[in-house]
Amino acid sequence: MHPNAQLITHFYEAFARLDAAAMAECYHAEATFTDEAFVNLNREQTVAMWTMLCSRAKNFSLTFSDVQADDARGKAHWEAVYLFSATGRTVQNIIDAELEFKDGKIWKHRDHFNFYRWSRQALGPMGALLGWSSFLKNKIQTEAAKGLKAFMAKQAR
Repeated sequence: MHPNAQLITHFYEAFARLDAAAMAECYHAEATFTDEAFVNLNREQTVAMWTMLCSRAKNFSLTFSDVQADDARGKAHWEAVYLFSATGRTVQNIIDAELEFKDGKIWKHRDHFNFYRWSRQALGPMGALLGWSSFLKNKIQTEAAKGLKAFMAKQAR
């Protein structure tokens, strides 16, 4: 197995255990992360995001597959089932990760998932009604950024 494929495997095994510290070790000092909710995070924000999500996870399970990597790029498919705390609704999120590597670590991490599918599960009728709109996506991104900022401020104390 390519060392970067081993890195991806290690990352998702740690995530399945909700081990944010082990996940953080996989990221390069200049790492960035983006998905449909958390946009353009630097390494510090990325590590805080995983720490926040792992510490708050309820009824969580994760599976991953199709890990592929070479010296520069990698990808994986993963699925997480969890309780979305804001609504108490169960979500099964299906995600494809694209990664780039630098110095044996994850340098760029981009997760792709169907926001409309996610919003219907997480938000119920409101997600079904507005999940296709940039309005709702922007609102979720704004709330995610505010929540992450508050979490980071609390951790800094």
